[in-house]
Amino acid sequence: MNILYQKKAYRRTVMLAFFFVLWLTGITIRLVQLQVLEHPTLREKVLEQNQNKVKILPKKGTIYDRRGTILACSIPRKSVYYCPSKEEPYHLQLEKIDKLRKVLELSESETGNIKERIKINTPFIWIKRKIDPGLEEAVDNLSLAGIYLVDENKRFYPHGKLAAHLLGRVNIDDEGFSGIELKYKSELGGEKGEYLVMKDAKKRKYRFETLKEPKPGRDLILAIDETIQYYAEKEVEKAVIKTGANWGTVIISQPATGEILAMANYPTYDLNNPPPDPSLIERNRAIHYVFEPGSTFKVVTFAAVMETGKVSSFATFDCSPGYISIAGKAVRDHQRYGILSFPEVIIHSSNVGTIQISQSLKRNDFFGTIKAFGFGEKTGIDLPGEEIGILRPLGDWTGSSIAFLSIGYQISVTPIQLLQAINTIANKGLVIPPRIVKKVKGSLEGPMERKPQYQRVISEETAWKLTLMLERVVQEGTGIPAQIKGYRVAGKTGTAQKKDPSTGYYSNSLHTASFAGFVPAQNPVLSMIVIIDEPKGQYYGGDVGAPVFREIASQVLRYIGIPPQKDYLQAIRAENRGRQAGR
Repeated sequence: MNILYQKKAYRRTVMLAFFFVLWLTGITIRLVQLQVLEHPTLREKVLEQNQNKVKILPKKGTIYDRRGTILACSIPRKSVYYCPSKEEPYHLQLEKIDKLRKVLELSESETGNIKERIKINTPFIWIKRKIDPGLEEAVDNLSLAGIYLVDENKRFYPHGKLAAHLLGRVNIDDEGFSGIELKYKSELGGEKGEYLVMKDAKKRKYRFETLKEPKPGRDLILAIDETIQYYAEKEVEKAVIKTGANWGTVIISQPATGEILAMANYPTYDLNNPPPDPSLIERNRAIHYVFEPGSTFKVVTFAAVMETGKVSSFATFDCSPGYISIAGKAVRDHQRYGILSFPEVIIHSSNVGTIQISQSLKRNDFFGTIKAFGFGEKTGIDLPGEEIGILRPLGDWTGSSIAFLSIGYQISVTPIQLLQAINTIANKGLVIPPRIVKKVKGSLEGPMERKPQYQRVISEETAWKLTLMLERVVQEGTGIPAQIKGYRVAGKTGTAQKKDPSTGYYSNSLHTASFAGFVPAQNPVLSMIVIIDEPKGQYYGGDVGAPVFREIASQVLRYIGIPPQKDYLQAIRAENRGRQAGR
């Protein structure tokens, strides 16, 4: 009996031990599975439920004008985001979004996008970025689990639409989208940071931990002067509205340094409240638009002719027919002239006389001068998207190319290229590339520290003689409306026919009016290009562009403290007599 009992007890013990070992093996296998094989996946799930990593956008650098006025800066704003819980029913999550929609005034598309992201179990969802002050308290008062506020920065432009095309705009993450904001986005942007948000089982945040501190961006000091920019924008807007033009552009610079003091475009827009599709009007035509310049290009033609020395300053040209035939096409003057001297041809902007003068040029010489003035290539201005214009290779020139090029056709240029050309005359034959940024603060080698690269294009004597002619353009020729009492102004008008898009032929009703000049003529402190596209009624550059130059330059000269010169006409005559006697 005892033996039988012992055998049964033994069998029970063995079975119990077997099941214990089997249970222990199962537990071990499960622990290995959880702690080793599935550990990375489970760890991610735990972290997803209890913590979130949030990027910290750095404060962008501030943009100043040359006198320290703030043109663009970053201001603190709160942003709302949602970390949904997978355990929370979908309908309860939607109720939270509906409550936020009323407080934050979310649009239907914004609300729909958020709900769609909840549906696909997105762990981090932006609700509203950079909300207006005061709304954060309303969000806090809702006490919604999983809804958080985070500090961010919003780009702010204190002067609204001032220099909008120049400064450019940013996207929701403050990344540069156009203009200076895009060109210098790495300098302005800084480096992103990151912090960790710890949450309990009910999605309530209980701890923050900074993983990486953000580094703020560097500041920029522009060559732009806020007051001069205002004058330019005010006057170009008045001109476009008055003439019924499509648009207008004005660029103002210091010839000796190439620094751009103002770059104005109209129509414009408010950078703080851009239109639904700002791309329709944010194009900076000062550097993006190419057009046939017409008579403003004659300064290049005369410079090329004068450099060859083949045409005497005392030569005369018969312009009495009022037209000249080139390749079967009649090129006309805006009015009929008789016999004109060499200077009088440019003073009165005679197409007939200019074409006659240009026939002394060799193709290589003319092409070389055009290239030396910077046409057919970028000026190198520190703005994104600059166009190079259109200058056909010498091999593509026809027998009539010199004639048409001499009066500003068969070539397309940008306003900034024309300004660089007029600056070359003002700088006594030296070309100096334009620039916008004076200095990157915190940088030992900002743009201001690199001296401008001077390159001689024409002789100083040619530039001086051409300046005297351009003075006479304003004193007695097509540029009379650009006269400023007490100041010697040098400039050139331009009126170019545009091609009709529907026919492909030059139109008698579509024109580009322009004026390029500098003041004071013999010691320039500012230069300017004015472009008005398709003015209605009066369309000549002298009638449309020259008055804009006069109004802006008058205000700028007073602002920078350049006093008028008494008896300046007598001074001009005395200077001319002195130079002629000294030769």
